[in-house]
Amino acid sequence: MGPVGQSTGQAGPGDRSTTTTGAGRSQPIAVVSAPTGAGATAETTAVAGGSEFPGAPAPVVCAGAPAGMACVPAGPFVRGSDDGLENTRPAARVWLQTFYMDIDEVTYADYKACVKARRCDPSGPGYTDFDRPRQPINGIRWFDADKYCAAQGKRLPSEAQWEKAARGPDGETHPWGNDPATCERAIIKDERGRSCGVKKLYSKPETGRPWEVGSRPAYRYGLRDMSGNSWEWVADWYTRSYAECGADCLGVEPRGPCQGAETCAGFKRKLVRGGSWYWDAEHATAVYRRPHWPENQPFHHFGFRCAAGPEEAALLSRGAAPAPVPAAGASAPGTPGGLAPAGG
Repeated sequence: MGPVGQSTGQAGPGDRSTTTTGAGRSQPIAVVSAPTGAGATAETTAVAGGSEFPGAPAPVVCAGAPAGMACVPAGPFVRGSDDGLENTRPAARVWLQTFYMDIDEVTYADYKACVKARRCDPSGPGYTDFDRPRQPINGIRWFDADKYCAAQGKRLPSEAQWEKAARGPDGETHPWGNDPATCERAIIKDERGRSCGVKKLYSKPETGRPWEVGSRPAYRYGLRDMSGNSWEWVADWYTRSYAECGADCLGVEPRGPCQGAETCAGFKRKLVRGGSWYWDAEHATAVYRRPHWPENQPFHHFGFRCAAGPEEAALLSRGAAPAPVPAAGASAPGTPGGLAPAGG
């Protein structure tokens, strides 16, 4: 898929609208053109569970996406890797219902507007030059991200949802395919330094900084910055491998240990996905998993984006969900530089 506002007019090879027959063959079921942002349309599809996923509900066809979101159609996808780090193994096909993802990471201005409206807790970066209105918010606890999404009538994406949105149905390693991340495709560390060689202002310039959201093209599903720029919190509890997770990470709509319950005995960490301006291309894949404590201690510069299921998206489109907090017109002062013990 091309940048938001442009349509390739083509579905990915695993995104064709199909259902599965008793013989395991896939047949078309639905194709619909739906807005993906900026008034654009793109072919979106849904794939039934069939005999491979007999417990899957009927797929919901993509409808008009809420403002600032894009649709990821129902169907199976390859989650994990048999070639990656231990915590990415094993690869398996799982099935997800249609859902919607924020096109961009939540920005500094968006988050500070939520704080000003007293619907979010104060939180944010520990470096200077991280407070530009269109930069992704950073330095956020998992709890802060969860509360912000709820205030918008959304939620944090499950880890499986995040991964499908990043790699598509066929298990590609990046939002654009299998080619490695470069600074032409993502905001990462390369031979020029962090953030593609851009120095941050004031203290510790070599630390770099996130770029404004959407500084690189939209790729799969019309989403931007799913690789690099800012690590993104997801909803699930972290497990050391998908094998350890077991049935909670398999089948239909997996949500990780305890199926994403508020507390989960034996599991204390959440995780972030996608890499960031601070790290090199190896971290900016669609399979790399980084665990961290939800309290964000020790402090790191993590961000997030929100997701919505079909029912939540319908409420948002009708204006029946909580009114989204309007973005602030200007940035608030940043905290003094050099406070954070780690970069990103």
